[in-house]
Amino acid sequence: MEDRYIPQQIEPKWQQRWQEAQLFRAEDFSPKPKLYALDFFPYPSGDGLSVGHCRNYIPTDAFCRYKHMKGFNVLHPMGWDAFGLPAENEAIRKRSHPSKTVPRYIANYKRQMNMIGISYDWSREINSSSPDYYKWTQWFFLLLYKRGLAYRSTAPANWCPSCKTVLANEEVEGGACWRCGSPVEKRDLPQWFFKITDYA
Repeated sequence: MEDRYIPQQIEPKWQQRWQEAQLFRAEDFSPKPKLYALDFFPYPSGDGLSVGHCRNYIPTDAFCRYKHMKGFNVLHPMGWDAFGLPAENEAIRKRSHPSKTVPRYIANYKRQMNMIGISYDWSREINSSSPDYYKWTQWFFLLLYKRGLAYRSTAPANWCPSCKTVLANEEVEGGACWRCGSPVEKRDLPQWFFKITDYA
């Protein structure tokens, strides 16, 4: 036996065994006590995991493994928040299209997550830019709309006249668009709102 622990020699063997045994796959119907643990879904808009990602994912993973060893049926899924400004902005920065950059980044993030051995149930992986996923967010929106809980109204928004898009507050730097540098205007624009106060 080696005197030193060499991760590259030891970990791939066990990670492959975990994968073959589907060790982290939650059972659909089980008499075991249940645990559902959900980490935040990363934006697949960068070259890979950061220390910040690991700082969040590893403690959850340790807790899930502990519960798994205690006999719990652990549901610990992972997915990708791929439908929005971070993915769009990264694609623009790379002079590409999100349909090309997002899958590439997802593959790398997933490779890195597997490399550090996080115990996700990959059979339940979601991608928010997939029609199989967002059809349900659209269904849910229509449900809220039909019940009078989603409505349109006019409200002020940050507007970049050059990019012809609304900007989040974080994308306005010193009164200018972070992307093109054009002065940002405040415009009253029609927007969708939810009546969350009905549940307060």
